[in-house]
Amino acid sequence: MKLKNLNKVWVVIPAHNEEKHIEKVIKKAKKFTKNILVVDDGSKDRTSDIAEKAGIVVLRHVVNLGKGAALKTGCEYAVKKGAEKIVALDADGQHDPNEIPNFINALNKADIVFGYRRLNKKMPFVLRYGNWFIFFMTKLLFGLKIVDTQCGYRAFTSDAYNKIKWDSQDYSMESEIIAKTGKAHLKYSQIPIETIYSDKYKGTTIIDGIRIVLNMVWWRLSR
Repeated sequence: MKLKNLNKVWVVIPAHNEEKHIEKVIKKAKKFTKNILVVDDGSKDRTSDIAEKAGIVVLRHVVNLGKGAALKTGCEYAVKKGAEKIVALDADGQHDPNEIPNFINALNKADIVFGYRRLNKKMPFVLRYGNWFIFFMTKLLFGLKIVDTQCGYRAFTSDAYNKIKWDSQDYSMESEIIAKTGKAHLKYSQIPIETIYSDKYKGTTIIDGIRIVLNMVWWRLSR
Protein backbone atom coordinates (compact mmCIF):
# COMPACT_ATOMS: atom_id res chain seq x y z
CA MET A 1 0.00 0.00 0.00
CA LYS A 2 1.53 3.31 -1.08
CA LEU A 3 1.71 6.12 1.43
CA LYS A 4 2.45 9.74 0.63
CA ASN A 5 3.81 12.64 2.71
CA LEU A 6 4.86 10.43 5.60
CA ASN A 7 6.89 13.31 7.02
CA LYS A 8 3.57 14.90 7.90
CA VAL A 9 2.20 11.77 9.61
CA TRP A 10 2.59 11.33 13.36
CA VAL A 11 1.75 8.30 15.47
CA VAL A 12 0.84 9.19 19.05
CA ILE A 13 0.91 6.45 21.69
CA PRO A 14 -0.33 7.20 25.22
CA ALA A 15 1.22 4.72 27.65
CA HIS A 16 0.99 3.83 31.33
CA ASN A 17 3.11 0.98 32.73
CA GLU A 18 3.51 -0.74 29.36
CA GLU A 19 7.12 -1.95 29.51
CA LYS A 20 5.93 -5.39 28.43
CA HIS A 21 4.53 -4.25 25.08
CA ILE A 22 5.86 -0.81 24.15
CA GLU A 23 9.02 -1.91 22.32
CA LYS A 24 7.13 -4.21 19.97
CA VAL A 25 4.49 -1.57 19.24
CA ILE A 26 7.13 1.05 18.42
CA LYS A 27 9.10 -1.35 16.21
CA LYS A 28 6.04 -2.11 14.09
CA ALA A 29 4.96 1.53 13.86
CA LYS A 30 8.43 2.55 12.65
CA LYS A 31 7.77 0.75 9.38
CA PHE A 32 5.35 3.49 8.38
CA THR A 33 6.68 6.77 9.78
CA LYS A 34 9.67 8.11 11.67
CA ASN A 35 7.43 10.48 13.61
CA ILE A 36 6.46 8.37 16.60
CA LEU A 37 5.64 9.88 19.97
CA VAL A 38 5.07 8.04 23.23
CA VAL A 39 3.49 9.95 26.08
CA ASP A 40 4.40 8.21 29.33
CA ASP A 41 1.50 8.98 31.63
CA GLY A 42 3.21 8.69 35.01
CA SER A 43 4.46 5.11 34.62
CA LYS A 44 6.22 3.41 37.52
CA ASP A 45 8.05 0.93 35.30
CA ARG A 46 10.57 1.17 32.44
CA THR A 47 8.13 2.36 29.77
CA SER A 48 9.98 5.64 29.12
CA ASP A 49 13.44 4.08 29.17
CA ILE A 50 12.47 1.44 26.63
CA ALA A 51 10.76 3.98 24.37
CA GLU A 52 13.74 6.34 24.48
CA LYS A 53 16.15 3.53 23.56
CA ALA A 54 13.97 2.89 20.51
CA GLY A 55 14.95 6.33 19.25
CA ILE A 56 11.55 8.01 19.22
CA VAL A 57 10.16 11.12 20.92
CA VAL A 58 9.10 10.56 24.53
CA LEU A 59 7.13 13.00 26.67
CA ARG A 60 6.44 12.33 30.34
CA HIS A 61 3.72 13.22 32.79
CA VAL A 62 5.13 13.27 36.31
CA VAL A 63 1.92 11.73 37.62
CA ASN A 64 -0.80 9.64 36.00
CA LEU A 65 -3.36 12.07 34.55
CA GLY A 66 -5.38 9.70 32.38
CA LYS A 67 -5.48 8.54 28.78
CA GLY A 68 -7.31 11.63 27.55
CA ALA A 69 -4.68 13.91 29.01
CA ALA A 70 -1.82 11.82 27.62
CA LEU A 71 -3.24 11.71 24.11
CA LYS A 72 -3.90 15.46 24.15
CA THR A 73 -0.31 16.15 25.22
CA GLY A 74 0.91 14.07 22.30
CA CYS A 75 -1.41 15.61 19.74
CA GLU A 76 -0.50 19.16 20.80
CA TYR A 77 3.17 18.33 20.32
CA ALA A 78 2.59 16.70 16.94
CA VAL A 79 0.56 19.63 15.61
CA LYS A 80 3.27 22.09 16.71
CA LYS A 81 5.78 19.96 14.79
CA GLY A 82 3.75 20.28 11.59
CA ALA A 83 1.67 17.10 11.64
CA GLU A 84 -1.06 16.97 9.02
CA LYS A 85 -2.32 13.52 9.97
CA ILE A 86 -2.29 11.94 13.42
CA VAL A 87 -2.81 8.27 14.21
CA ALA A 88 -3.61 7.34 17.81
CA LEU A 89 -3.13 3.80 19.04
CA ASP A 90 -2.78 2.08 22.39
CA ALA A 91 0.53 0.95 23.86
CA ASP A 92 -0.63 -2.41 25.22
CA GLY A 93 -0.35 -4.36 21.97
CA GLN A 94 -4.10 -4.65 21.43
CA HIS A 95 -3.87 -2.51 18.29
CA ASP A 96 -1.84 -3.81 15.36
CA PRO A 97 0.44 -1.04 14.02
CA ASN A 98 0.48 -2.84 10.67
CA GLU A 99 -2.96 -1.33 10.10
CA ILE A 100 -1.64 2.23 10.28
CA PRO A 101 -1.63 2.55 6.43
CA ASN A 102 -5.37 1.82 6.38
CA PHE A 103 -6.03 4.79 8.65
CA ILE A 104 -3.68 7.12 6.79
CA ASN A 105 -5.26 6.34 3.44
CA ALA A 106 -8.80 6.60 4.82
CA LEU A 107 -8.02 10.17 5.87
CA ASN A 108 -7.76 11.11 2.20
CA LYS A 109 -11.57 11.05 2.12
CA ALA A 110 -12.46 11.88 5.72
CA ASP A 111 -11.61 14.28 8.54
CA ILE A 112 -11.53 11.54 11.16
CA VAL A 113 -11.36 7.75 10.99
CA PHE A 114 -12.67 5.45 13.72
CA GLY A 115 -11.43 1.90 14.05
CA TYR A 116 -13.90 -0.73 15.21
CA ARG A 117 -13.12 -4.08 16.76
CA ARG A 118 -14.73 -7.15 15.31
CA LEU A 119 -16.87 -8.93 17.87
CA ASN A 120 -15.39 -12.16 19.14
CA LYS A 121 -15.65 -14.41 22.16
CA LYS A 122 -12.49 -12.93 23.67
CA MET A 123 -14.01 -9.47 23.87
CA PRO A 124 -14.93 -8.80 27.53
CA PHE A 125 -18.65 -8.93 28.35
CA VAL A 126 -18.64 -5.43 29.85
CA LEU A 127 -17.08 -4.09 26.65
CA ARG A 128 -19.49 -5.76 24.24
CA TYR A 129 -22.70 -4.69 25.96
CA GLY A 130 -21.41 -1.40 27.30
CA ASN A 131 -20.35 -0.46 23.79
CA TRP A 132 -23.82 -1.29 22.46
CA PHE A 133 -25.46 1.05 24.96
CA ILE A 134 -23.06 3.89 24.27
CA PHE A 135 -23.61 3.31 20.52
CA PHE A 136 -27.35 3.71 21.09
CA MET A 137 -26.87 6.92 23.07
CA THR A 138 -24.45 8.32 20.49
CA LYS A 139 -26.98 7.77 17.73
CA LEU A 140 -29.78 9.26 19.84
CA LEU A 141 -27.89 12.35 20.98
CA PHE A 142 -25.66 13.15 18.00
CA GLY A 143 -27.05 11.23 15.05
CA LEU A 144 -23.77 9.36 14.52
CA LYS A 145 -23.61 5.61 13.99
CA ILE A 146 -20.20 4.78 15.44
CA VAL A 147 -19.89 1.00 15.62
CA ASP A 148 -17.26 0.91 18.37
CA THR A 149 -17.43 4.10 20.41
CA GLN A 150 -14.65 3.16 22.83
CA CYS A 151 -12.03 1.92 20.40
CA GLY A 152 -8.88 4.00 20.82
CA TYR A 153 -7.44 3.25 17.38
CA ARG A 154 -8.26 6.44 15.50
CA ALA A 155 -6.81 8.93 13.06
CA PHE A 156 -7.62 12.53 12.24
CA THR A 157 -6.26 15.50 10.36
CA SER A 158 -4.68 18.38 12.25
CA ASP A 159 -7.59 20.60 11.17
CA ALA A 160 -10.05 18.09 12.61
CA TYR A 161 -8.05 17.88 15.83
CA ASN A 162 -8.51 21.59 16.41
CA LYS A 163 -12.29 21.04 16.20
CA ILE A 164 -12.51 17.92 18.36
CA LYS A 165 -9.97 18.97 20.99
CA TRP A 166 -11.26 17.36 24.17
CA ASP A 167 -11.28 18.35 27.84
CA SER A 168 -11.76 14.88 29.32
CA GLN A 169 -8.67 13.42 30.94
CA ASP A 170 -9.96 9.85 31.27
CA TYR A 171 -11.66 7.35 28.95
CA SER A 172 -14.57 9.77 28.45
CA MET A 173 -12.29 11.36 25.88
CA GLU A 174 -13.27 8.67 23.35
CA SER A 175 -16.92 9.74 23.49
CA GLU A 176 -16.17 13.45 23.69
CA ILE A 177 -14.34 13.17 20.38
CA ILE A 178 -17.42 11.59 18.84
CA ALA A 179 -19.68 14.28 20.32
CA LYS A 180 -17.52 17.04 18.88
CA THR A 181 -17.26 15.25 15.55
CA GLY A 182 -21.05 15.39 15.32
CA LYS A 183 -21.35 19.00 16.46
CA ALA A 184 -18.65 20.15 14.02
CA HIS A 185 -20.27 18.13 11.19
CA LEU A 186 -16.96 16.52 10.34
CA LYS A 187 -16.78 13.86 7.67
CA TYR A 188 -15.94 10.52 9.24
CA SER A 189 -15.36 6.94 8.19
CA GLN A 190 -14.95 3.63 10.00
CA ILE A 191 -12.63 0.73 9.31
CA PRO A 192 -12.44 -2.71 10.94
CA ILE A 193 -9.39 -3.68 12.97
CA GLU A 194 -8.13 -6.82 14.58
CA THR A 195 -7.75 -6.64 18.34
CA ILE A 196 -5.77 -8.96 20.59
CA TYR A 197 -6.81 -9.23 24.23
CA SER A 198 -3.47 -10.35 25.60
CA ASP A 199 -3.86 -9.16 29.19
CA LYS A 200 -6.62 -9.04 31.75
CA TYR A 201 -9.17 -6.45 30.62
CA LYS A 202 -8.20 -2.97 31.80
CA GLY A 203 -10.36 -0.56 29.85
CA THR A 204 -13.70 1.12 30.42
CA THR A 205 -15.52 -0.17 33.51
CA ILE A 206 -19.25 -0.08 34.22
CA ILE A 207 -18.73 3.05 36.33
CA ASP A 208 -16.76 4.61 33.48
CA GLY A 209 -19.60 3.75 31.11
CA ILE A 210 -22.20 5.46 33.29
CA ARG A 211 -19.97 8.53 33.58
CA ILE A 212 -19.46 8.58 29.81
CA VAL A 213 -23.21 8.52 29.10
CA LEU A 214 -23.89 11.28 31.62
CA ASN A 215 -21.13 13.35 30.05
CA MET A 216 -22.59 12.77 26.61
CA VAL A 217 -25.95 14.14 27.74
CA TRP A 218 -24.14 17.15 29.21
CA TRP A 219 -22.16 17.76 26.00
CA ARG A 220 -25.36 17.60 23.97
CA LEU A 221 -27.23 20.07 26.16
CA SER A 222 -24.49 22.54 27.00
CA ARG A 223 -22.17 22.80 23.99
